Amino acid sequence: MTWFQHTADVITRDQIETLLDRAVAEARERLEIPALRRVLLLPPDLTRAHCGAGWMTEHLFQRLSDQGAEVHVIPTLGQHQPHTDEVNRWMFGSIPPDRIHVHDWRNGVVHVGAVPADMVARETGGAADWEMPIDLNAMLMTEAWDLIITIGHVVPHEVLGFANHNKNYFIGLGGKRTLGAAHMASAVYGIERNLGAMLTPVRRCFNWAEEQFLADLPDMYIQVVMDYAPDGSLHHTGVFVGDDLDTYLDAAALSRDQNITVFDAPVPKIVAVMQADEFHATWVANKAIYRTRMAMADGGELLVIAPGVRRFGEQPDVDALIRRYGYISAQEVLALYPVSEDMREIPHGTAHLIHGCPEGRFTVTYAPGGLTREEIESVGYQYMDLDQALARYDPAVMANGWNVMPDGEVVYYISTPSAGLWAWKDRLASRA
Repeated sequence: MTWFQHTADVITRDQIETLLDRAVAEARERLEIPALRRVLLLPPDLTRAHCGAGWMTEHLFQRLSDQGAEVHVIPTLGQHQPHTDEVNRWMFGSIPPDRIHVHDWRNGVVHVGAVPADMVARETGGAADWEMPIDLNAMLMTEAWDLIITIGHVVPHEVLGFANHNKNYFIGLGGKRTLGAAHMASAVYGIERNLGAMLTPVRRCFNWAEEQFLADLPDMYIQVVMDYAPDGSLHHTGVFVGDDLDTYLDAAALSRDQNITVFDAPVPKIVAVMQADEFHATWVANKAIYRTRMAMADGGELLVIAPGVRRFGEQPDVDALIRRYGYISAQEVLALYPVSEDMREIPHGTAHLIHGCPEGRFTVTYAPGGLTREEIESVGYQYMDLDQALARYDPAVMANGWNVMPDGEVVYYISTPSAGLWAWKDRLASRA
């Protein structure tokens, strides 16, 4: 069961820091830890910085260090771009650079087991029929830790229904084979069947793998939920602490209630802004598509204003894959996958092609900071000049929700798409 939780209309930073101190004290008692000599902190990466995980990690680092512990941090990057020292300073403040370690998803993992193919097939209803190898960060699995603390934001997610919990292990600290098998299983099962579901097929596989392969880790979860304030800013509304599945389910239930916006009718036009300091590639900025696609009307338009986007993939091979094939439908990917070596080499990138495709149902228009019209249109999206987009849909003027422009155009504006899920009620109700 969840060790403790705190929910309120607004939870302040001071209150959260007090709860963090309580979490460490309870971990020592519940996990019967005689001394905290070495502690590992596992926060999310830059793309979830808005949830405050950076300053939470810094607070824990300082408190634990003051208690005599040797504390290390691994941002749970998955296959995302490693942080620079500058990014680490921006996100984690005073934590020394030599205590922040880069997860190497290609070469820095060890094999700990596998989810059997028959289980993957059963959970996905036969959509995926392959084994899911579990390869995890070597530092996590081979070094001695008195306590491991996973910190993160529970919010609707395209692969696992809701983010955080053991996602930080299997995706955030997973190896290439794990990422590829999991993302492809999710993609072929169907992104819209995953979004906002408490237990998706891949989540069930990860829960099983956690019980089988990670049961001996002295770990705990600190999970936060956030909601919009009337002024459009995000604030914390829930903190959940524990070491089991209930901790995730309790947090996800609050996120489901607060972070899913349900419409009575499909939305003809949505304008979404992806912050320049967090989103530098369509690989992550496409969260704007994932989180709004269930709300979009057939023939509608999603405009993604992304001043920081200067490339498609975060790694050269993924960038090349996106440029080669574009964002194509699941049907097209499944036809190409058996005969395309480059797709099979990086299946997590192939899955991304499916996730980012509107399937011909609506159009996606990008207003990027560093990609040309030709580049954007080559992958199947429409293009809008960034300056024109910012002039017309000025984030300083637009309000979250419905806006009527001076010429009468009606748009739905979202300032932080990664913080929620927007869906038409019939589309939610009709999914399998």
